[in-house]
Order: sequence, then C-alpha cells, then structure tokens
Amino acid sequence: MAETTERRTNQDFARMMRRLVDEWFPEAEKIVLVMDNFSMHTAAALYEAFEPAEAWRLVEKLEGHYTPKHGSWLNVAEMELSGLARQCLDRRIPDLETLRREVAAWQERRNAAVGKVDWQFTTADARVKLKRLYPTIELQ
Repeated sequence: MAETTERRTNQDFARMMRRLVDEWFPEAEKIVLVMDNFSMHTAAALYEAFEPAEAWRLVEKLEGHYTPKHGSWLNVAEMELSGLARQCLDRRIPDLETLRREVAAWQERRNAAVGKVDWQFTTADARVKLKRLYPTIELQ
C-alpha cells in the first residue's frame, strides 16, 4: 500500500493511520504495523493530531513493531522503495496529482507481480551471528 503526500510530518502519519483504521481495514480487530524507527512513527503523533479520545481509539487498533536498524524487514521495504525510485520516480514529475497516479500505477503492477523474498539468513546463522541475543541455558 502506498500513499503520496506533499510532506512527511507527524500530522501526515496520523492521518494515514486513521485512513488505515477507518478506510482500508475497518473490520480488523488489530492492525499490525512493521515500521522503521522514524521519529514520527509513535502514538504521540496521533495525540498531537487528534483529540485524546480519537487518538486512543486509533492506538487501540494498532500494534507497532519496529524493525532493528539493520533488520531484514527494513531491508525488504527499502528494496521496494528503491524499485519505486528506479522504475517510477526516475524523472521529473510536474505535480502531486501526476505523482499520485504514477505511484498508484507502479503499486498496482508490483502487487500483481506478487514478488517474493528469498530469505537466505537461516535460524542456524542467526544463532551464530546473534549469539549474544540468545539466552544461555545451562543443563544440570
């Protein structure tokens, strides 16, 4: 899902979250978001944009998970954004409406292609590379 805005502010993020809850997934009990650690990706942005009751209503429906700085999910998102930049945004686009149409057309093609990610970092690799994150269990 892609949305094009003129800016990238806390208010824009908050409005996007309301659209996610009210328009795109109104029947969902909980919406799980995988986000980077960008400073606006917080519940505080919702409280800044909306009255407390409205912010709380949205917060209750959203479950945020933040990617590690070098996390694989973030890499996948960045690959998609790189593809968008190379395949769609590699030229001057005269206005916001044209940009929205171009991004929507690109998104439709990408979704129809149903691309997959070839994960090559195995659990065994993780246990070696991320050893410090795994608990040590001593058997007696």
